[in-house]
Amino acid sequence: METQLGKDTVRKEANHKVTGMAKYTNDLSDFPMLYARLLTSIHAHARIISIDTSEASAMPGVRAVITAKEYQILCGTMFRDRPPLAREKVRYYGEPVAIVVADDEMQAKAAAGKILIEYEPLPVVNTVKEATKRNPVIIHESLMSYTKAAEEVYPVKGTNICHHQKIRKGNMQKGWQDSEIVIEGNFSLPQSDHAAMETRAVHCMIMPDDSVIIKTSSQSPYEVKELVSQYFNIPEGKVTVQVPFVGGGFGGKSCVQPEVLAVISAMNVKGKWINLANTREEDMVTSPCHLGLEASIRIGAKRDGTITAAEMSFHIDTGAYADISPKIAKAIAVDCAGPYHIPNIQCDCYSVYTNHPYATSFRGFGHEAYTFCLERMMDKLADKTGLDSFQLRHLNLVRAGDLTPTQVKVTASNTGNAEECLERLKTIINWKEGARIEEGNGLIRAKGISCLVKTSDTPTDAGASAVLTFNSDGTMNLDCGATEIGPGMKTTAAQLLAEKMRTSIDNVYVKLDVNTQSTPYLWKTVASMTTFLVGRAVLNAADDAISQLLNLASIALRCPPEDLYFENMMIYAKHNPELYIMFKDLVKGYKYPNGNSVKGPVIGRGSYVMNHLTPLNEASGQGVPGQSWTVGAQAVEIEYNTRQHTYRILKAATVIDAGKVLNPRSARGVIMGGMCMGLGLGICEDFIYNEDGIAEDTSFRTYKMIRYGENPKYLVDFVETPQMDAPYGARGIAEHGIIGMPAALANAISLAAEIDVNRLPITPEFIWRERLKL
Repeated sequence: METQLGKDTVRKEANHKVTGMAKYTNDLSDFPMLYARLLTSIHAHARIISIDTSEASAMPGVRAVITAKEYQILCGTMFRDRPPLAREKVRYYGEPVAIVVADDEMQAKAAAGKILIEYEPLPVVNTVKEATKRNPVIIHESLMSYTKAAEEVYPVKGTNICHHQKIRKGNMQKGWQDSEIVIEGNFSLPQSDHAAMETRAVHCMIMPDDSVIIKTSSQSPYEVKELVSQYFNIPEGKVTVQVPFVGGGFGGKSCVQPEVLAVISAMNVKGKWINLANTREEDMVTSPCHLGLEASIRIGAKRDGTITAAEMSFHIDTGAYADISPKIAKAIAVDCAGPYHIPNIQCDCYSVYTNHPYATSFRGFGHEAYTFCLERMMDKLADKTGLDSFQLRHLNLVRAGDLTPTQVKVTASNTGNAEECLERLKTIINWKEGARIEEGNGLIRAKGISCLVKTSDTPTDAGASAVLTFNSDGTMNLDCGATEIGPGMKTTAAQLLAEKMRTSIDNVYVKLDVNTQSTPYLWKTVASMTTFLVGRAVLNAADDAISQLLNLASIALRCPPEDLYFENMMIYAKHNPELYIMFKDLVKGYKYPNGNSVKGPVIGRGSYVMNHLTPLNEASGQGVPGQSWTVGAQAVEIEYNTRQHTYRILKAATVIDAGKVLNPRSARGVIMGGMCMGLGLGICEDFIYNEDGIAEDTSFRTYKMIRYGENPKYLVDFVETPQMDAPYGARGIAEHGIIGMPAALANAISLAAEIDVNRLPITPEFIWRERLKL
C-alpha cells in the first residue's frame, strides 16, 4: 500500500471552503434569534459612580439590559481577576460594562447608546515602566485575594505584577568571571491584534431544563464547557459547546470571554437564541490582544564568541487582566536561551498589569517577542567579536547532552538538528555572496538571520481522545476534538489514520465540527501540539480497532490473530494470501454461515495524555515543561533606500526541523502564513495609545498590516529528525514560521542602515530618527 504521509494531500474541508459552503458561527441560522450588544468603557481607568439603564430598558424591542450588579463573578484561566462586566471600576478602554439584548441589532445598538454611566477618571498606567515604578498606581487593589485557577501563578504583593517566573541555571558569578566580553541591550515591542478574518462570535440559548447550548468560534470548546460550568454553578453535563469552522484564531480564540457574556445574555431571555458577535473594533480592543514586551538582556562571552552567561529581564504588558499571561511568562522563561547552550542563566519574566486591553495567546506564545530581543543580541555579539553571524550562532548552538534553561537534557529526538537547519539556510539565501551589498543609486541589499526554538508548555495532564467507527462498506469515520481553525488538522488526523490502517485517505471520513456532548475530548487546539496529542490518540484508536478486526478475522479464517495481515480494508492469512476476508464483512460483527453472529460493531477508542512533564520549581525554574522542542533558522533579505529610509523585503526564508513532514504543501503554507504574520509585526503592526490610554487604531483602515503586493518571495525547507514518541516522528510546526521573522528583519535593517534596531515596528520614520542620532 502506498504511504499516505509525506505527499501533498487535499484537505478534507477543501470543497466546503472553495465553494463557499463552509459554515462559520455567524452563518448558522438559529431561531428565534435575539441580538446582544455591548456597551464598553470610554475610559482606560475610571471608577464607576453610577449606571442608569432606565431609558435603554424602555426602548422598542429591548428584552434586557444587564450590568455587573446581577453577576458577581470573577473569571480567568489562571487567575480569577476579571469580572465579565466591569464592576466598581473599568481598567481598560473597551472593557464591557453593560449588555443590551433586543429583537434586532439596530435596536440593541440604539439602546446601548442610551445607557448613562457616570465615571470618575483615575490615573492611567499606560506603560510597563509606569506600572513597575516605585509607588505606582495600583490597578488591582485586591491582587492577593484573587483565586488561583492554576498552581503556578506567583503574584507580587503591593505591585502591578500578577506573576513572576524565575530561571536560575548554573553559577552566575563564575559565568561573569569567565566572560571577556559583555554586551547589553534594551528592547520594546508593542501590543497588537490577532486580526483573524472572522471576528469572535457566539450563539447561546438556555433550554427549559436550564441546560446551556453554546455555538462559538473557539479553539477551546472543552475549556468553554468547564469554565461556564464553574462560573455559573451549572452541572457540566448540562453545558454543550458546538464549534463549526473557525475563521482563523492565531491563539485569540483560545480564551473564554465572549462565551461568558453570551451566557449572561441568554440567562435573561431563556428559550431564545442569543447572537453576540464582535464588531471589528470590539474584536481588537474589547476582546484580548497580543502582548507587549519590555526587555533588557546582558550577555557575557569569551573572545572567541562562546557565551558564558546571560542575565535577562522580560516585562510583559499583560494589560488589565491576567488571562493566560502567567503561562506566556513561563513559556518565555523556559526557552529564554533560544536554541543556544548558555551554561549560566538568570532570567526573570514578569506579567505586568497596565490599563491596556488584556493579552492572551498569540501565534508563537511569546517566543516571537523574546526571540526578537535575543537574536538582536546575537548579532550585537557577532559584531563585537568580529565573527560572521552564522559562525557565532553555529558555535553556540545547543547540542545533544546540553541542558535547557529548565535543566532538561537535550537529545536528537526531543530537540532535532539546529545545525542542519542553519547550514541549509545558509545555502538557500546564498550567504556566500555577502550580507551587505551596495548596489548603487543609494540602494543597499542586506540579509539578516535568526534562530528559533519552541516547546509546547502544556499542562502536565493535557490530553486528547479519538473515536473510530466503520461504515458497512468498510470505510472509516473519525471523530476527534480538534477544531478546524485553518491549518488542516482534521486532514492530518485522517492521514495518520489511513497510514496506520494501510488504506487510502479517501477511505477515511472526518467529522469536521466539534460538539462536546459527543465529540471525544481534546485539551485545546493550540500550542502546535494538536498533531502530537490528537495523532497519538488517533493511532491508539486505530490499534484498538485493528485488534478487534484481527480477532474477528481469526474466527472467520480459523487461524490466530498473529498469523494475519491487513491492507486496503482486507485481512489476509500471511501463509496464504488467497485466504482473506473484507473489513466490510467484519465491522458490524461476524456472521457465521448458519446466521449466528458474534461480537458486534467495531469501535476504536484511543486516548493520550502528556507524560513525564512536571511543574517548574518556583525558585529555580527547574522542571520539564514539554516533551519536545522544535528548532529552526530564518532569514530576511531587504533592499534599503538610503535617501528615503524605506525598504522592500525581497526574500524571507525558513528551515524547520519538522521531524517528519506529513503534508508538504500544507506544511509550507502553514510556515509561510506564520512568516507573513512575523513580517507584519516587524514592519507595521502595533496598537497606538494616546496619553489617556485610548487605542487609536481600532479598524483595518488605521491598523496597518502587511498587504497584498508587499509580500516577499518565500523560501521554505525542512529537516527531518524524527521525534521518537511523536506520530511517525512529526514535530509541531504551526507557530514556528512567525518566531524569528521580526528578528531577522531587524538584523537586516540594522546592517543595511547601520543603526541599532531595538523596537518594533520598524518604520521609515524610526529608521530616519535613528540615523539622525549618528
